[in-house]
Amino acid sequence: MATDNATGGGFGEVSRLRGIAFEYLSLGASVAGLVALGVLLVYVAIDAFDLANASPEWLLTYFLTLVVPFLGFCLYSAGDPAITRRALGALGGGLVAVAALFTAIEAFVVDIPRLSWQLAYLFVVVAPVTGYLTYVGSRGRVGAVGFGLLGRLVGGVAVGLAVGTLFLVFDELVWFLAYTLGVLPAAGLYAYGRWRDADRAASAALPVGLVGVVAAVFLRGVIATYPSDLIIYLWTLAVPIAAVGALVVAGRGSRTAAAAAGGVPLAVATATGFLAGGLGVPGPTALIVLAVTGVPTAVYVHRVIDGGEGVVGLGLPLLIAAGVIAGALVVEAWGVPAPDPWLDVSYVTEAPSRTPEEAGLYPAIVGSVIIIALVAVLSFVLGVGTSIFLEEYTAGSGLVGSLTRLLQVNIANLAAIPSVVYGLLGLGLFANLLGLGFGTAVTASLTLSLLILPITIISAQEAIRSVPDDLRRGSDAMGATRWQTTKNVVLPEAFPGILTGTILALGRAIGETAPLIMIGAATTVFSAPSSLFNRFSAMPMQIYAWAGFPQAEFRYGVVAAGVITLLIILIGMNGTAILLRNRAERGN
Repeated sequence: MATDNATGGGFGEVSRLRGIAFEYLSLGASVAGLVALGVLLVYVAIDAFDLANASPEWLLTYFLTLVVPFLGFCLYSAGDPAITRRALGALGGGLVAVAALFTAIEAFVVDIPRLSWQLAYLFVVVAPVTGYLTYVGSRGRVGAVGFGLLGRLVGGVAVGLAVGTLFLVFDELVWFLAYTLGVLPAAGLYAYGRWRDADRAASAALPVGLVGVVAAVFLRGVIATYPSDLIIYLWTLAVPIAAVGALVVAGRGSRTAAAAAGGVPLAVATATGFLAGGLGVPGPTALIVLAVTGVPTAVYVHRVIDGGEGVVGLGLPLLIAAGVIAGALVVEAWGVPAPDPWLDVSYVTEAPSRTPEEAGLYPAIVGSVIIIALVAVLSFVLGVGTSIFLEEYTAGSGLVGSLTRLLQVNIANLAAIPSVVYGLLGLGLFANLLGLGFGTAVTASLTLSLLILPITIISAQEAIRSVPDDLRRGSDAMGATRWQTTKNVVLPEAFPGILTGTILALGRAIGETAPLIMIGAATTVFSAPSSLFNRFSAMPMQIYAWAGFPQAEFRYGVVAAGVITLLIILIGMNGTAILLRNRAERGN
């Protein structure tokens, strides 16, 4: 029973003023932190893309040719007049407010360096409104189709480039064997499973593909020759075309949909050829991009056109491409001064240089991608396996229980150890004792895997503990073994949480510098590694080296471009993991 006695042993009198003050102080601290981070990212973006030298005419041109059509697409997809009025009000009112406030600050307070009111309006008003309308538009059917197609195109290219980067440490024969022994059987099993509703065949696709890739690496020492580049190209191109042909033969959908989808692999093949020739992308990498982009895009276009709902959304990539081309033509025709960005195609495809205008990040990007791929595999397998053993198989009492609790305490303590200590461990254990080499990709991957392993284990344990015991007991009551319960009940339920912990752990690993310095990683290399045991550099190491150069162009423009590149790769990696997590949550 409640009591009004404020002097007893209860809570006493509660001060609402203190609660309100604490709430607003917390809100203020959060807003201040977000604003500081936002200002930092704004200035990094300005330096990386040379926006400080962008003329107002250049900004207005691309705003009208690219941003306005995109916002119109999002508003059309949302189909809500109230949202349209709010968006127009925010854009118009924000323009007046930002211009007036910016002018007043510069007139009466202090000059704001490297920032104009047009750029302030772009970052403070246009970017948030665009993000909001993107979210609202993606919830409509037209927007869902458009962003789905755009995501498959961009995601396919990103995955293809990442996979092609991984295969740079091998020759063409390895990736050709991996494609033949791994990708093709996996794709065939998955397609058969989806067509015949055979869950076992679809679920077996990934293990079969991984076994095929591993077999390709070991078979490289047995097979001495490989087909010509033309045969490889035709072999790779045949896969997306065969997938569309199978849809037509199987009678899955209309001929119009199949014809539209059939043009996608050919268009992607043509675009990939120009990409490979114009940007210097290696042939195998270009074909991998073709394979992982053409097949999903073709199937997606076929399904959308066959369904007949939201087909207009398929024009979103064309709308964006047309906006970019139209803006470039207008700028070229009118002679509008354009910025000279540090982050361009040559920056991500060239080697480092002592000249700022010729500096590139390509070898460091290759090194980081290879390292983070190995770290992801090692930490995920070891971390999830350890967490399953500790949560599902060890005893909770007796001597084994005491040892388990001791192990848990040590794992928690290892998560708080400074990263430089792990660098010393990697130097002594992997580089010296095991002889894996100083500054090699293998040594770095093993060291960073140890660094994030405690985080992966703890997060996976929390995800497994969150699975209700009623599900386990129900599976046991049906006669399932402990492994069957773990595989079919516990892991599917805990998988989203496990991925969340893995995302956070990998985000820490990709930006670490101290362990790489301790194991002897090079600050600068001028060629991509051709073996896992070659000396390499990573993006944080190269950025750290550039920050010490005396030229202002290195300390501002080149370093800022490296930071943006690192953030893009990190966001892309995290976005992929988030998509997998969301799909796993929907599957449950």
